[in-house]
Amino acid sequence: MNRSRAKASNRKARQAEAEVDRELIKLAQDGDRQAFRQLVERHQRRAYAIALGLVRDEHDAREIVQEAFLRVHRGLAKFHGGSSFFTWLYRIVTNLSIDLMRKPSRREQELTDRHELADELGTPFIARIDGADPIDVMRRREIAERIQAALDALPPYHRGVILMREVEGMSYEEMAQAMDVSKGTIMSRLFHARQKLQKALADCYEEQLGGKPPKGRKGSKS
Repeated sequence: MNRSRAKASNRKARQAEAEVDRELIKLAQDGDRQAFRQLVERHQRRAYAIALGLVRDEHDAREIVQEAFLRVHRGLAKFHGGSSFFTWLYRIVTNLSIDLMRKPSRREQELTDRHELADELGTPFIARIDGADPIDVMRRREIAERIQAALDALPPYHRGVILMREVEGMSYEEMAQAMDVSKGTIMSRLFHARQKLQKALADCYEEQLGGKPPKGRKGSKS
């Protein structure tokens, strides 16, 4: 019951947000620069969070968000409200992020950065954290690294649906619009993405909760 209420509340909030966005878009289309600035201010944090969740680099995420809003500004006259403004923005941010991640040099740099970070933040550093059990801190860090590594190992379109559903709380319909695919494709991608994560993190789940992760259910309703 509580989950249903939360979904209903979230849906109403998104509808209210979309209404405000539509008014701002109309003003921006008529040349109101302040209205467009408000659109940027309303959505830049979420856009940045999405980009950062995908590309895992603050500089790249900022560049992606800037480019996304430039494309939004250039295409504003063509926006007719068939989907919400945020869904449109999400699609642009996601496509830019995926294009960046597909570059061969990108993966090589990620591996280099990860090794350098592991060397820099080794056990001696962890042991110096005041009031923390070094073993517990190390275990938590290892689990966090495993989760991030499992996410990084997912194909971009699988990582994207996990972020949209689990972080942003988007509906299947919103996700389908954002990724420009069918609802069935979104449900299939989410099912397989969850399965891959569960398989990669099975031992972590068992260690923390004392049991195996529940099997993913394909086709659960939004």
